[in-house]
Amino acid sequence: MLFRTKRGTPLLIMKNFVLSLCVLTIFVSCKKEKFKNNKFSGTVFGTSYSIIYDAEVNYQNQFDSLFYTINKSLSTYQTNSDISKLNRNETVFVDDHFIKVYDASKEIFNLTNGAFDPTIGNVVNAWRFGAENTIKKLDSLKIDSLMFYVGFDKTFRIANSITKAYPNMYFEFNGIAKGYGVDVIGNYLESQNVNNYLVEIGGEIRVKGRNVEKQTPWKVGVENPNFDGEQTILKAITLHDEALATSGTYRKFKIDENGNRYSHIIDPKTGYPSKTNLLSISVIAKNCMTADAYATAFKAMGVEKVKSFLKRHPELKVFLIFENDEKELETLSFNNFPER
Repeated sequence: MLFRTKRGTPLLIMKNFVLSLCVLTIFVSCKKEKFKNNKFSGTVFGTSYSIIYDAEVNYQNQFDSLFYTINKSLSTYQTNSDISKLNRNETVFVDDHFIKVYDASKEIFNLTNGAFDPTIGNVVNAWRFGAENTIKKLDSLKIDSLMFYVGFDKTFRIANSITKAYPNMYFEFNGIAKGYGVDVIGNYLESQNVNNYLVEIGGEIRVKGRNVEKQTPWKVGVENPNFDGEQTILKAITLHDEALATSGTYRKFKIDENGNRYSHIIDPKTGYPSKTNLLSISVIAKNCMTADAYATAFKAMGVEKVKSFLKRHPELKVFLIFENDEKELETLSFNNFPER
């Protein structure tokens, strides 16, 4: 028997309507809940990291495992890593992480005519910016002697074996490793069908999709080059399925007993800290490893060489901050680097 309300509406239909409304309410609540990002942060590679992604799964253990594996391959600060063993001329068969970074480095070394050179490690250590700061007094003769062992074209890879022309050659991938680490995390998230994420390690960034929590594209900041350590944003830009890396003399430098400030970025051509008027280089590329390496290379190249290079490489979007002859800050954008 079908019961009716006073207005003639079937009671069964009313119950079904209320049930449907409850289901709809639960569905809407779930949709709102889905707009929350998962967020993780911590320290790795001697700096901080931040990972934001659109998924309910906790991948922290997987992230830690990937970071451990990368360090085991590429960190000169770990004595048992592949790169440390190679630098000590021990027999080692490098892993896939090392091979990917090595091959990318060789390509960028060739394209930049040696401005990016991971065999500068001995000189970086001598300037006390590396993992092994054993030289107490540095002079021009010592630098000249160390520069004899610099040259990525003096190294070779056959399968997973690396050969050096001279035993004293010292690899250091600090100019590309952070960017590579960002890519490894990004690629892992994509392998788990995560299509909205931001991965940042020490200021190097890769994004995909959008910020689902804010329902906007990913927005990141380009810093002012402040030597006093204060972090201020010069402009905010939007990234779309791409990576951004920044290299600058204002982030890491040393001051000698005479008050002279010198950069951590060593010119592979001279063995001395870069003396260009470039203060900050931001590069947008298809992946963070590429952006990181070019940002390092461009600091050594200087403004005019970078201008010429970018005419032949429209795939790289670049933003430069530099000092003019009056010591005033100027900026240049290339290849449609995003505006604020």
